[in-house]
Amino acid sequence: MPTGQIPDPFLNFNFLVELDGITRAAFQECTLADATTEVVEYREGGEITTTRKLPGMTKYGNITLKWGMTDDTELYDWHRQTVQGNLERKNGSIILLNRLGEEVARWNFVRAWITKYDAPDMNASQSAIAVEMVEIVHEGMERVV
Repeated sequence: MPTGQIPDPFLNFNFLVELDGITRAAFQECTLADATTEVVEYREGGEITTTRKLPGMTKYGNITLKWGMTDDTELYDWHRQTVQGNLERKNGSIILLNRLGEEVARWNFVRAWITKYDAPDMNASQSAIAVEMVEIVHEGMERVV
C-alpha cells in the first residue's frame, strides 16, 4: 500500500489584495468572483435525439471587499471618480498566503472599477466595528499559481 503525503487544504484567512495605485493594506473579507461559461445548444439536421453543447460567452462575477473603516478614503475616492464620470480602470490581484506568509495562490483580474460602495451601518446599541464595502466589476480573472 503506497504511503504518500496528502496535502492539507489552504486556509482562507491570510490574504492580500493588490490594486494599481491603491495602497490599502488589509481587508476583513474578500469574496472572489465566479466565472461561468454559457452553454450554446446547437442542433444539426439528421440528429433528432440530441443537441450539441458548445461553449458560449464567459461571464465573471463581482469581487467584494470589506474592511474596518478608518481615515483611509482611497477606495471611496476611486468609486467617487466613477460617479463623477471619470472612469478609471485598474488591474489587481488577490493573493492567498500560507501560515508563513508565503504566496500559495494568486488570482489576477483586469480592467476593474468599483460599481458599488456601501457605507457602514450605524447602531448606538452595538459596539461593532464600522465596516465599509465595495463591489468591483472586472473583465477577466485568471489563477496564475
